Amino acid sequence: MSAFSRHRYSLSLVGAAGCWGVATVVSKRALDEIPPLTLLPVQLAVSVLVLGVLVRAQGLSINWSPDMRRLAALGVLNPGVSYSLGLIGLSLITASLAVLLWAVEPLIIMILAWWLLDDRLTTPVVTASIVAWGGVVLVVFESGSRGQLTGIALTLAGVVACAVYTVAVRKLMGNDSTLTVILVQQTCALAFSLSVLVVANLLSPSLAMRQVSAAAWASAGLSGVLYYALAYWFYLTGLRRIPAGVAGSFINLIPIFGIATGHLFLHERLTSRQWIGAVVIVAGVGAILASDSQRLEARASQ
Repeated sequence: MSAFSRHRYSLSLVGAAGCWGVATVVSKRALDEIPPLTLLPVQLAVSVLVLGVLVRAQGLSINWSPDMRRLAALGVLNPGVSYSLGLIGLSLITASLAVLLWAVEPLIIMILAWWLLDDRLTTPVVTASIVAWGGVVLVVFESGSRGQLTGIALTLAGVVACAVYTVAVRKLMGNDSTLTVILVQQTCALAFSLSVLVVANLLSPSLAMRQVSAAAWASAGLSGVLYYALAYWFYLTGLRRIPAGVAGSFINLIPIFGIATGHLFLHERLTSRQWIGAVVIVAGVGAILASDSQRLEARASQ
């Protein structure tokens, strides 16, 4: 791959991180009025509508090959299961803390890629991973309330689901259009989220929505486009040409976008210990990215 192509796909991954970071803050605003299990199908419905229009406008067709059917099923895992857990977690913690926890996803992706895709783990990568996990400990142990700890646990469970998705998609992605892959995945995720919503409302009628403002609906729609349509298009575009472990490292940029947006629009603040943890996490994952980049350059020069 030429240097220009690498930069182009890298910029695509940066765009995905930016969309996810900003969309987390916008989703937090929507969650003030819309329950998490209701918000997810609303967001996915908006995203599926936008993606459907784009697929039709480009005259693309869906090739229902065995790999495409497997890719479609992965939509139940992510964004279905992962964002169901993530949005419930987000309703219990701040957007800044949520995006910080998502920064550990690259570490999980690297472990899974080493295990399932035979990606090599070097000593610098392992060392940087341990450092980054130390930052996670600082962030988590500062959050002492039971509600926050529950939110953290649910968010981390969503992160694990996303990491599994990344490795699986990297293995299955073929020559199908990125837009069609995202459309079928999110259609499956929408069906899953609607099923969960119906069951949840049958079990607990108190979850039914009350009056929702226009601002909350607008936040739900905007976050749906950013979270799912744009972010996934950017991410899968980059994932086609960049190894899963390296692609996942770009996720460490999510806290930069998310914390900055949360500070500006939600006036959120991290504690001193959480700021230290944030720096440690970003530094650790940044070291992983630098190590992988050097490895790829050395391999290309051979």
